[in-house]
Amino acid sequence: MVRPTRTRRIFFQPEVTYFKPVGIPMANLNETVLGLDELEAIRLIDSEKMEQHKAGEKMKISQSTLSRLLRTGRKKLADAIINGQAIKIHGGNFKMVKPTGKGFGRGLGGGGRRGGFATGPGGICKCPKCKYEEL
Repeated sequence: MVRPTRTRRIFFQPEVTYFKPVGIPMANLNETVLGLDELEAIRLIDSEKMEQHKAGEKMKISQSTLSRLLRTGRKKLADAIINGQAIKIHGGNFKMVKPTGKGFGRGLGGGGRRGGFATGPGGICKCPKCKYEEL
């Protein structure tokens, strides 16, 4: 039996979630979907210059899982850029967490029913800008 995937913690929600090559109509584009958990792994390692074991601890996943997220996320980005595809940032197995500046111990996370800061009634996360809903 396959082990269920662990929910990843992410601390960043991008304002822009879609990128496309200039001058190519949407009808002619293929789309690559980059998960928010993959984006968070790339952000922590490549942008924040965090070590993999620290980033894994922050996301509450193992270093090997983080490494797999990095590999798949980077491959998707490279393929999209090389092949002229649109990049959509969407989905993934994650829980949004509000950073508090208190480190990795207690107190990291929001006060909502499910621990996230963006959860609404019934634990549904709803984007205030585009009204997209996610459990």
